[in-house]
Amino acid sequence: MSNREVVVLSVGGVRFVTRASTLQQFPESRLARMLNDDGWEFKLVNGEFFVDRDGTLFSYIMDFLRTLQVSLPTDFSDYQRLQREAEFYGLYPLADLLSQEHLLKPRLEILEVRFSLQEMQAFFRIFGSCSTTVETLAEQITVFTGQQSGRSWNSPFPSQKPLVPLPLERPSHHDMVFQCGTDYSAGDQLVARYVSIKPDNRKLINGTNVLGLLLDTLLKDGFRLISTRTVSSEEKVECYSFERMKSPAGLTVTVNQTPGSSGVAQAKRSHVQKGK
Repeated sequence: MSNREVVVLSVGGVRFVTRASTLQQFPESRLARMLNDDGWEFKLVNGEFFVDRDGTLFSYIMDFLRTLQVSLPTDFSDYQRLQREAEFYGLYPLADLLSQEHLLKPRLEILEVRFSLQEMQAFFRIFGSCSTTVETLAEQITVFTGQQSGRSWNSPFPSQKPLVPLPLERPSHHDMVFQCGTDYSAGDQLVARYVSIKPDNRKLINGTNVLGLLLDTLLKDGFRLISTRTVSSEEKVECYSFERMKSPAGLTVTVNQTPGSSGVAQAKRSHVQKGK
């Protein structure tokens, strides 16, 4: 039976098809011993192993065996039941990871956009509870500067002089500051700042247009607008608050086969922390 390449299991009425090598990731587990006819809990019926356990939870067991990683849906809540199933199958490294429920649960992520419109300039400040999100957004936003003639911030794109990219201001890992629009310089020259937000290729100078593109970008990234308020009516500062459920970094088990040992898998936990 151990030489069977493809194994079919019926767990609580749910059918699973996998490779024998997948079930043998942890040789001391009940699933691995099952292939050697060493498991009274499993009955072979018409070429399929029948298991009287929860089939829905077993799908997470199979995902772990295939990837050696615990990745659960954001709305998952049966941590204790899944841990009990892992213990039943003898997958103690998985049960150990599931005991760290606080690392597996999704976290609420908050992001705030402050927007101020003053004469021909618009000012933006973005604050996020997750530094990784802010860093990713900073890589999407580019501010370009250049000079143009005229006295309107809606002047056409200045093709006569190349635009120079400017670095965003980063007061901390959790926020960024930038602006767009025009400001007077010597004579009739205007210093213009344009904003581009990937994947959109446009270079926008109008603050309202930039705000609209920024909010649309956040909504497409899974954020939900939860409130809009005026922070300062005198300075015309508006605040847009967003939230989303952020999936945690995956918990991974590294399996090392030690030469000369009995073939027992040695599991090592590793957790990659994303964000600060």
